[in-house]
Amino acid sequence: MESLLIGSFHRPSIPVPAEFSPLKTSSHAIVRVLKCKAWKRPKKHYSSSMKLQRQYITQEHVGGSDLSTIAADKKLKGRFLVHASSEHPLESQPSKSPWDSVNDAVDAFYRFSRPHTIIGTALSIISVSLLAVEKFSDFSPLFFTGVLEAIVAALFMNIYIVGLNQLSDIEIDKVNKPYLPLASGEYSVQTGVIVVSSFAILSFWLGWIVGSWPLFWALFISFVLGTAYSINERFLIGVRKMLLHFQLPLLRWKRFAVVAAMCIFAVRAVIVQIAFYLHIQTYVYKRAAVLSRPLIFATAFMSFFSVVIALFKDIPDIVGDKIFGIQSFTVRLGQERVFWICIGLLEMAYLVAIVVGAASSNTWSKYFTILGHSALALLLWTRAKSVDFSSKAAITSFYMFIWKLFYAEYLLIPLVR
Repeated sequence: MESLLIGSFHRPSIPVPAEFSPLKTSSHAIVRVLKCKAWKRPKKHYSSSMKLQRQYITQEHVGGSDLSTIAADKKLKGRFLVHASSEHPLESQPSKSPWDSVNDAVDAFYRFSRPHTIIGTALSIISVSLLAVEKFSDFSPLFFTGVLEAIVAALFMNIYIVGLNQLSDIEIDKVNKPYLPLASGEYSVQTGVIVVSSFAILSFWLGWIVGSWPLFWALFISFVLGTAYSINERFLIGVRKMLLHFQLPLLRWKRFAVVAAMCIFAVRAVIVQIAFYLHIQTYVYKRAAVLSRPLIFATAFMSFFSVVIALFKDIPDIVGDKIFGIQSFTVRLGQERVFWICIGLLEMAYLVAIVVGAASSNTWSKYFTILGHSALALLLWTRAKSVDFSSKAAITSFYMFIWKLFYAEYLLIPLVR
């Protein structure tokens, strides 16, 4: 059985132009398509439909590269699929099994939750919590329970924040990240609202019943900043089949490059380090709130890293940001310039970490800190020099590499003493 791409009009019997067909005829294969006199369309109508399809995609340039009509071809393939062979005419595709439906639902939620941020949040909480450990006996069931409570509550809030951002950026994501469930249409707006609202409620509920004020305030401040960062001034909330309009002035801080960077800096660099450390130090261990040397180092280092993430995340998204008026640093300064600013900031942070390690009085901590950060700095520089700025895929891949360095740093932070 072979597949042939033809137009999915109301009456599907029109011939397929050669440029849209994925198959080529041969001497041993004859493709037959059902024909019916009542199905025939005027040639003029077919031509105009093809013209509309070709006008759907415009040429955009990212770092000098030309985005061709690949998206249009994929759209056409999705719309013009029909099965045909030398013996079998038009056939329908088989329906999905329940197991396939479950897999699709899990995959959609996986993409909706932005897993790289989930991993980063969980690792950061574990790493910072370990800074409060002073002796081996501190590894008690109470410690592990406290860490688990913090992780679950924070992950719920993380899903709320990334989900709200997708709800507010549906049109932008259709250009920048068309694989996300809301942008692709897998999730409706109403579904998105239900998901983010549910996770926000669950996060606050868990933070409240735990009874840790550092944990609760970390969730609350993250909620406020995450909402202000993403939400539109005129946010549309789908309730059943109606749209309720709420005027929310002075929000959507992501439009302003400096304010957007400060939001990410406040959450990733300050709140995560200090609040979750105090959660373990004061709530779990019942000790006095003391800002230790490793905690100060972690906060300072992650200040650099948070600014880098805030700047770098917009580099692959320059096309959509330009179209929708998001004045990111990448839009203002250009991709390559912002890229090397990020590399410079990270290399500077690694240099500071090496100096801190050299000044440590703990021998094993000194070696781990110096060698670990030296290796990461060298790896970053080597990888940065090979990036192809004309390829959005290459830039996106490097952005995910930045997140891997972020994870690696949280493995080193507990070793700083």
